[in-house]
Amino acid sequence: MLMKALLLPVTGPLSGLMWIGEQILERTNTEFDDQENLHKQLLTLQLSFDIGEISEEEFEAKEEELLLKIQALEEQSQLDEESEEEEDFEEQSDFSATCDQDEIFEKQLQLETSFKEKQNLVLLP
Repeated sequence: MLMKALLLPVTGPLSGLMWIGEQILERTNTEFDDQENLHKQLLTLQLSFDIGEISEEEFEAKEEELLLKIQALEEQSQLDEESEEEEDFEEQSDFSATCDQDEIFEKQLQLETSFKEKQNLVLLP
């Protein structure tokens, strides 16, 4: 117990990173499994129609339903990717704005320094 408490500053962040990694892996697998399951259902539906177990109208209705679900999953994944890209872009623009402010501050200091140096000059007639 004492050893666990002493090592907490080292093991705490590591266990946090491990948890985050597991959550990302679980979400990725779930999304992949959902899409894979829909494709399997579509294939099963096609086989059922080919064998003659279901009518053409029933096949078309179920096929359309499955294709819409697949399309919705793909659109959701694209939206997630776009939002992640926008977040990355915002972070980069914040960084560049900070860099621009730093450059402006440095130029201002240089101008103030050169002005003070010129102010100390004595002009002789």
